[in-house]
Amino acid sequence: MKVLLFHIGRDRYGLPLAGIVRVLPLLELKQLPLTPDYVAGLMDLHGTPVPVIDLSRLAGLPAAAAQFDTRIVIVDYRAPGGATHALGLLATQVRGIADIAADKLEDSGVATAPFLGQVASDADGIVQLVELEHLLPPDVRALLFQDAGAA
Repeated sequence: MKVLLFHIGRDRYGLPLAGIVRVLPLLELKQLPLTPDYVAGLMDLHGTPVPVIDLSRLAGLPAAAAQFDTRIVIVDYRAPGGATHALGLLATQVRGIADIAADKLEDSGVATAPFLGQVASDADGIVQLVELEHLLPPDVRALLFQDAGAA
């Protein structure tokens, strides 16, 4: 499986390429009042508003730093009801693409954040997969996507 490698804090994570629409440089975001602090804001993608989630804040860390390798990863987020929405993920230290063999993936054995999935080890250490389907709790889905509801 091919994944986009990035960091949350000092740790490496991977996002399967199958769910990625595009990777953009850091853009100015419109703030969204009364949303959780990990909702970084709203971006304009060719005239379409797209909510952006700060993965660092979602993981309980300080906000993602605006650096040369900070990117907004646009993904197809599929709500439990089946509706698909464009969603931006603010990711730091985006390092490129890696190929992780399915037989190298293992359960982490630790139940932390629901959006963190299996792990694999390589010469640079551990990479943990981000599972898009578990990224947003129902109340936040309802805030960000009008037709997502609390399903």
